[in-house]
Amino acid sequence: MFATEKYSLNQLNIDEIVTSIDDGLKKLFEYCHVTLEECPDLTKPPFNLAASGLCGHPSIADIGSVSNLAPVPDRKKIYTFEHIAHIVTNGIDMNNCFMIGAGAGPFHKVGNNCELMPNILMHKNGDHFEVANNNTYYADIFENNYRLLKCEHTEFGLMSNLFISEGKPGKVIKIVVEKRLGKENFTESIQKILREKFPKIPISLGGVFIIEKGKAKLHIMPDFSPEPLPSLESVDKWLRYFDMDPPLICLTTFHSEDPGLDLRMEHTHCFSDHNQGGHYHYDTTPDIIRMTAYLNVAEAIYRIDRPTKK
Repeated sequence: MFATEKYSLNQLNIDEIVTSIDDGLKKLFEYCHVTLEECPDLTKPPFNLAASGLCGHPSIADIGSVSNLAPVPDRKKIYTFEHIAHIVTNGIDMNNCFMIGAGAGPFHKVGNNCELMPNILMHKNGDHFEVANNNTYYADIFENNYRLLKCEHTEFGLMSNLFISEGKPGKVIKIVVEKRLGKENFTESIQKILREKFPKIPISLGGVFIIEKGKAKLHIMPDFSPEPLPSLESVDKWLRYFDMDPPLICLTTFHSEDPGLDLRMEHTHCFSDHNQGGHYHYDTTPDIIRMTAYLNVAEAIYRIDRPTKK
């Protein structure tokens, strides 16, 4: 059992959060519309998620750490979605556990390091969880190019950042933006807005957004480096970067503040139906970019297997 810390988040007025995001994004995008409304059925195209909604005990799990990857990978760091579901539902009446987000893939199963797009619904059956729907993907480097593949495995390695809920319908934050004017990417823009509007109050969001128009810069990790990666510069040189095409379905978690949990403050991975996907950095065509997001506010953060040393 991995060490787990649970941090309960203050439940701020959701209308105030919506208004703040709307006011802030209007300064950073030529067009912006932010509302609180019923979540559409996200199992349908173009989203193709494993559950229909983002409601029901929403939380974020931050599992492992980048320090499990670099300077040298810790190949013993293997996690399972079933285990994460048990941790998050402990003491909570929660029979369905819907997990989406970004992480490192099951290298021990697929044979090489890869980017994971977790998108899985698990149902509690007695004292264990079983897969009800799995639309998880992974992206890797193959023959000096990249590929996007379905991932049927329920294990992953090294790290992951997951938005977790029962997958129920309900009201969520809908954001539509076009033509980026600011310097920060989409998720960084929202982080900055919340940090400035609600200083020193941790607010954590997760969900999905679709890049409908415009290209985005994504990276894919190649297989593990034979040499240690001692610095951010060495990691950056090791990664493979690509401009990828819309539509891209982006699974995201992010926080406005870290309440002392050594969190990864933002992590977003994307997949598509045209063999493109990876780790989202930013859009590369700000003049034509259009994105639609459905996000929910987390009630708690679960810090699982926090590193004892960096």
